[in-house]
Amino acid sequence: MITAVVGRLREEWNPQQISSFIAPLAGVGVSHQWIYSLIWDCKAPSGDLWRHLHQPKRRSKHRAKAKSAGLGKISNRVGIEHRPAEADDRRFIGHGEGDTVIQGHKQSGLVTLVARRSGFLLAARLPRISAELTQAAMIRLLKPRRGAVQSITLDNGSEFAYHEAVAKAVTAATYFCDPYCSGQRGTAVSMTNKNTNDLIRQYFPKVTDFRQVTDAELCRVVRKLNDRPRKRLGCRTPAQVFLGEYSGALDTAGAALIS
Repeated sequence: MITAVVGRLREEWNPQQISSFIAPLAGVGVSHQWIYSLIWDCKAPSGDLWRHLHQPKRRSKHRAKAKSAGLGKISNRVGIEHRPAEADDRRFIGHGEGDTVIQGHKQSGLVTLVARRSGFLLAARLPRISAELTQAAMIRLLKPRRGAVQSITLDNGSEFAYHEAVAKAVTAATYFCDPYCSGQRGTAVSMTNKNTNDLIRQYFPKVTDFRQVTDAELCRVVRKLNDRPRKRLGCRTPAQVFLGEYSGALDTAGAALIS
């Protein structure tokens, strides 16, 4: 059992996920507190399991202001108050969130898209941050699964200025948060895309030059995150929920990533 726990810790599962997943298989209770104790007991003799724990950081005010600075550059922007009420409830499929993970002062980055219902992640590299590249990447990611997309809620970064082209390509509506209020995209419990971006930072710190990251490396990380069980999904994985509920709306070329 310890071997199974350690193996999943090295896959960056958190103790709560491991406890929920292993207990039914082992037939005995494996609490997340016990797993934390195992991690810290191992740290004393120079163990490294603690390095695999996710330690989220607060989003800086500087970045929030930088993102809202693009507000005036987004034409025909529709506010989140006009988004269908069903998009606020994770019981309904078809609604997603979009954001970027950026290196430094926008030298390079990722565009990330997360389904609100399942937490299923799509991501593509941006060798530089621009509206043109962001638009093209979003269309590549979403077009093969356009039957599974009804709305996309974005923040106010100027890289989303070409949202109308994305909406037209995938037949979906786009909405924008109020300035300084990107948390509106999620529920009171969680900000779906922001939390996922924090998980991505485990693998790609802020200094990461995404021009040097390969599509294969990004695909590996996306698959890992989509294959982690989530407590709110009843210990199912985002991939299980997404692929199960959106069957027929996907092609087989990119369940995790479209290059």
